[in-house]
Amino acid sequence: MWARLLLIFGAVLMVVSGASIVGAKTVINQATKDIKTGSLIGDAGKSSAEGGDDLKGPIDLLLLGVDVRADWDASRVLADTIIVLHIPATHDAAYLISIPRDTKVDIPGHGIGKINSAFFHGAQNGGGWEGGAQLMAKTIKGLTGVSFDGAAIINFGGFRSIVNALDGIKVCPTQPITSAHMMRVEGEGVMTLAKARETGKPYQPVSYKKGCQKMNGWQALDFSRQRYDMANSDYGRQQNQQQVIKAIAKKATESGVVSNPMKVQALLKAAGESLVLDTGNIAIEDFVYGLRGVGGGEMTMLRTNGGSFNGDETGDFELLDETTMGMFQAVKSDTLAEYVYNNPSVLSDRK
Repeated sequence: MWARLLLIFGAVLMVVSGASIVGAKTVINQATKDIKTGSLIGDAGKSSAEGGDDLKGPIDLLLLGVDVRADWDASRVLADTIIVLHIPATHDAAYLISIPRDTKVDIPGHGIGKINSAFFHGAQNGGGWEGGAQLMAKTIKGLTGVSFDGAAIINFGGFRSIVNALDGIKVCPTQPITSAHMMRVEGEGVMTLAKARETGKPYQPVSYKKGCQKMNGWQALDFSRQRYDMANSDYGRQQNQQQVIKAIAKKATESGVVSNPMKVQALLKAAGESLVLDTGNIAIEDFVYGLRGVGGGEMTMLRTNGGSFNGDETGDFELLDETTMGMFQAVKSDTLAEYVYNNPSVLSDRK
């Protein structure tokens, strides 16, 4: 679900590849000048010894997706989409790893809980989104050992505008899916389940067929949220989310959007204020320019626990298996390509 982050880190790559360093960074600065920034990684940021002061080594980013309703304040938010984005020191590829939201963790200062609640606890007492992200990053570092160069939070609401601005994306569901959130109301069109009930009219859930199809903004968002009708539940949803990320990056590249900084800026404007970004000690324009070799086609989608639920003895929590923990160790040592080659079960089955 990371349309905007990909546009920031990838959308200007075709522009900057043929420009001077100064000129390219000027273009990036103009395209990203209105992005909200904040302190999101806190104590989980990389030290100088880990390369936190420059972009010469591998880069690890924490991506958090939050579902914010109009009547909710920051203290009520959970982070239900948790993705670690790893870019090797060669800066020519990217790996997406989704962490299951029910993973059992020790949340600093709050004891044992599900990982998605770390954001909630950090947001309390005025912590807001920054506090939520910082505690999440610290929790993940304690679990996996991975430190971060930066982070981003995205509110699902602005996602629709990005996909619509791209005139839709091509997505290929691997199974038929019936939506638990969006309904077709007789004579009224498509709306949320709550609003459909308010009409008092007959309604039917939206469905998505198996196979490739074009999705607009609300369809792509709805597709990315489904888990009840998915094989392997939340694991299926994680892979769908990664699939949508890759589809957005591919569409932005192939449609020529990335070659026009004005279009990039328009897309970011359409996203509104639902993105917060932290690039650590590196200026945004330097960060983006340093990643100019990464494109949508170089994204590899990975999955934890072989794509199946791995519950603890209570069945209420999920544990990361040995192969998954090894994958995160490979992230830390920047040997992920070799690890994936030797452990193909970590590869997503999505295209």
